Amino acid sequence: MKAVVVAGLFPGNPGTGAVLSAPTLAMAPARRLKLWELEEKYHCPVIGTCVPMEDLVRFAKRFHFCAELHDEFALHVEAVNYSIARNEFAEALQKHLERRYAVTVKHFNAARSDEEVRGLWRESLARGEVAAPMWATLTHKHASTATRHLVYADIHMLSHQVGAGKAADARRLGFLERENAEQRHSLLAERRAAERREAALARRVEELETKLARLGKAEQEVSELRARLVQFEEGGVMVDMGRRLAELEHANQRLLAESQRIWLLEKTLAATRAEATRFAAERDQLGAECDALERMLMPDEGCDGDCDSGCTLAADAGDEPRSVLCVGGRTGLVAQYRALAQRLGIRLVHHDGGQEEALSRLPDMIAGADAVMCPTDCINHAAYHQLKRHCKRSGKPCLLFRGASVSGFAVALARLSAGQVSIAAAPMAPMAPMG
Repeated sequence: MKAVVVAGLFPGNPGTGAVLSAPTLAMAPARRLKLWELEEKYHCPVIGTCVPMEDLVRFAKRFHFCAELHDEFALHVEAVNYSIARNEFAEALQKHLERRYAVTVKHFNAARSDEEVRGLWRESLARGEVAAPMWATLTHKHASTATRHLVYADIHMLSHQVGAGKAADARRLGFLERENAEQRHSLLAERRAAERREAALARRVEELETKLARLGKAEQEVSELRARLVQFEEGGVMVDMGRRLAELEHANQRLLAESQRIWLLEKTLAATRAEATRFAAERDQLGAECDALERMLMPDEGCDGDCDSGCTLAADAGDEPRSVLCVGGRTGLVAQYRALAQRLGIRLVHHDGGQEEALSRLPDMIAGADAVMCPTDCINHAAYHQLKRHCKRSGKPCLLFRGASVSGFAVALARLSAGQVSIAAAPMAPMAPMG
């Protein structure tokens, strides 16, 4: 079961870093809650976890969302805003969730107390089941406010654990680079072996084609002999002709077998050629990926700006480096963001998206930057909308991207350097290339 969790963006706790306090107990409702009856802070995890993205896109088309269909984060934000109050969208989504998780809801309805509901939630979470049990628990008529808050807290921490898994990706990258080098050597050896096999098969095919020509000639001779047998009446001639016919038929069988072998060899040759083509394509792709990673991750050596390879310095000695504002992202990676930008001759200014810094600073910071970047998967709703509004109002080029890791930031910086933006602005001269 696929679960999508947006960490740190739940309404009621917009990434301020404050410790969540356990809510006070309240009387359980006499019936199961509807989507729009849930507390506002629960709508973000419900939409992000219980509604798969393909379903959300269908709802966006049906109810004519303002957000672009390819902008998953904007779709999520708009769906959260619509689900807070009762309306056609909220009612349709309520029915959809009830149908989708009907089996789990029926299972949870057997619980007759808050303790039983909480026990079922913990059992489901231990099995790795999140979406259906979450919907069944939050809307359960016997679930207390404390139990709903427990679900909210578990989902919040689960999102942090999912994000921590990206640390293993960096180690995996090093392993893949070493494996890539080994695969390139292996592919080269395989290609040479395939070329030798192809040459041998070509010679064999030529020999078999010669035999096939003889086979055609032999079949013609057999036809002529059979016609002549009808004209012969003498016994000796008939015996001799029968012997010769038997020999020719035996030869014909051998040639038919050789023809079958030719067909099998041709099939093998075609498969070998296809495999060699696939290996070559994989080799080229791996080589291109390796070169891109080396240009992005390895420091440039021996380049003083006068080389013939087409690279240019990010900024001349006397020029002021370009200023790029990054809003959001992971605070712990800001130093690495800046180091990567500095290698490209770019001065990086960072705003944490409202976690500790005031959102009121954004207009001035946007006005003082040459361009703006924003990782949409690591910023709260309020900062995201304010950023887009100010960039559109000021005509400042802005690139929205997913992936707040160092590698995701590097790719986004390369796109921004090439002049790619998400929010239209006056034509921006491309920054110095990353090579």
